[in-house]
Amino acid sequence: MQHCIETLRVKEVINKKDGCRLGHVCDLEIDVRTGQVACLIVCRGGKWLRCGCENDLHIPWCDVDVVGDDTILVCYNPPPPPPPCKPSPRRRFGFFQ
Repeated sequence: MQHCIETLRVKEVINKKDGCRLGHVCDLEIDVRTGQVACLIVCRGGKWLRCGCENDLHIPWCDVDVVGDDTILVCYNPPPPPPPCKPSPRRRFGFFQ
């Protein structure tokens, strides 16, 4: 299994929908009940940075189309960005009430 992950880490992940380079595979998520790959975890920060940051992509295995020699082609729809936070109302204290 380690050899499989090391082989995938050198491949670049490209989204077929828009041609965007998504990054490099940094890890796999395995379904322990079935033993199958559930998703690819793609590092957005660069090839040599560690995984675990909030901008890593979790691409379901069903979205993987082609695993080639140099690249992995996926049909991936990124989740919508979270809505912006509303600022809390400011409470005024003292003289400026």
